[in-house]
Amino acid sequence: MIVLFTILAGLAFLPLLLYSCFPYLGYDFLYFLGFARCAARMIKYKKKKPLFTILDCFLEWVKKQPDKTFIVFENKAYSYSEADKLSSRMARAIQKHAGVKEGDTVALYLGNDPWFVWTWLGLAKLGCTAALLNYNIRSNSLLHCFSCCGATVLIAAPELKGAVEEVLPALREQRVTVFILSEQADTEGVESLADKIEQAPDYPLSPALRSHVTAKSTALYIYTSGTTGLPKAAEINQERIWAASFLQGIVGVTSEDIIYINLPLYHSAGLLMGLCGAIERGITVILRRKFSVSQFWDDCRKHNVTVIQYIGEILRYLCNTPKKDHDQDHKVRLAFGNGVRSDTWSEFLQRFGDIRFCECYGATEGNVGFVNYVGKVGAIGRANYIHKKLFPYALIKYDTEKEEPVRDSRGFCVEVPKGETGLLVTKITKVAPFTGYAKNQQQTEKKKLRDVFEKGDIYFNSGDLLKIDKDNFIYFQDRIGDTFRWKGENVATTEVSDTLVMLDFVEEASVYGVTVPGHEGRIGMAALKLRNDEQFDCVSIYKHVASYLPSYARPHFVRIQKNLEVTGTFKQMKVKLAEEGFNPELIQDALYFLDEKCKKYIPMTQEIYESIISGNIRL
Repeated sequence: MIVLFTILAGLAFLPLLLYSCFPYLGYDFLYFLGFARCAARMIKYKKKKPLFTILDCFLEWVKKQPDKTFIVFENKAYSYSEADKLSSRMARAIQKHAGVKEGDTVALYLGNDPWFVWTWLGLAKLGCTAALLNYNIRSNSLLHCFSCCGATVLIAAPELKGAVEEVLPALREQRVTVFILSEQADTEGVESLADKIEQAPDYPLSPALRSHVTAKSTALYIYTSGTTGLPKAAEINQERIWAASFLQGIVGVTSEDIIYINLPLYHSAGLLMGLCGAIERGITVILRRKFSVSQFWDDCRKHNVTVIQYIGEILRYLCNTPKKDHDQDHKVRLAFGNGVRSDTWSEFLQRFGDIRFCECYGATEGNVGFVNYVGKVGAIGRANYIHKKLFPYALIKYDTEKEEPVRDSRGFCVEVPKGETGLLVTKITKVAPFTGYAKNQQQTEKKKLRDVFEKGDIYFNSGDLLKIDKDNFIYFQDRIGDTFRWKGENVATTEVSDTLVMLDFVEEASVYGVTVPGHEGRIGMAALKLRNDEQFDCVSIYKHVASYLPSYARPHFVRIQKNLEVTGTFKQMKVKLAEEGFNPELIQDALYFLDEKCKKYIPMTQEIYESIISGNIRL
């Protein structure tokens, strides 16, 4: 009896013991249960002949819930059935007037509106590949993006007509068919498309038109942001679309949710994680032309939004708005995305209420992703045994001065221990492939790292510096291009930037390294955007950086800008800033120099600049 009592008591205490030893075991189990379900569905879809694609998923929802609202845009609602008919009209118009067929590539130069969605779905019905051009690019960059995807047709929004006409001579030389989504076109070499869509029938297209599409078929070209040069076209196949679409299900989005999407649809976050994920769930999408800090919460309240998708900077913009009494008056229960800082995350929750956060990590062209399914503030994901077996990755030592991984005496890379920062690399396998960039073998090879842990192995170089703590949570540290070396020490720009925005008068900070003649490495410089009606405080910023940062990490130069230049997905553009340097003769913005003797930042003069260049002022 005593033995039985002891056993029962032990069983009763077992959950408590497991929790004390493995506090995140329950989260891990639920995550992998969802992951396993998605993997099983992926296998099932790939076995179907023809392949069951995200388009087929959409068409199933059309049959099951034809009258359910699919997209709401600027107070107009479109049902699943209406979206199907409009996309069929688009497909027939393009098929008839451009002669496209399965396997052809069509470039979309469109903004965030329903016609982007109808055009993309219409092309999918024809078995065509869609190249998604960033609507902010112009001139040579636009031509570059168009040319590298091999498209024969360009479909542009009416508001982008001027940008198209700028490159029209080059497009005509390439015999490209150019359409504008308008009722008429008065430019030679440009055809109208809206009138042709209106005349096209809306009955379903035959699946035979896309019968040769496989899991490995290129479905999309999505362009990298181009923060360090011209954008590269990442090849996204059908299998990759499914993998991204499953994310919403994994993080807990249900068929009853309503999602708010204001991220650009030309990017993987907005289209794959956002729109395709919504299609996989069969839910309603509230689509905005672009992010609006003033309209964000009003939209969420008006449309009963329950799920929001974010890029870190969006949340910071929302936190910077004046506080209101009804900040927590909304139905948003879940937020997923990437790039939010710890301080913004905490502030957002405190101000806007108990919203579950699922921070994610991944690159458009990358072959591994992480999800912080626990909700640990600041973490981008969680490391565990099964995930690492399926997608072999490692954090390796990286020399920021030589800008290359550290290798041992045998020529192999060195894995960092827990708690230390390392470069994320992921083994390229059949399960975790890297398809590369269209018509850019040089950049494709540049992302491959060979002989990492053994002869002949090939890993994808993420370019990101991460850290894994003792509890197996993963934290983003920096981009390798952003980390620079000064006085023999590595400077992480993210850390410096986070320190600067703690100041009351600083709204945004972009930190980068600049070269100085006669000095090794790069010295720190920061471009700052000040809060409204705030002045740059030369003394308090000095005290702040002196208190929080080691001497080598303190920005020696500060540049005040009205706005910091960012990409369409809010990534800071640092390359141009670094190239411009700190010469007051060339820069119109206010410049300041860190004066250690005066213990403050002083206005940068040409005399100070020349003294630095000549070596008379020691840095």
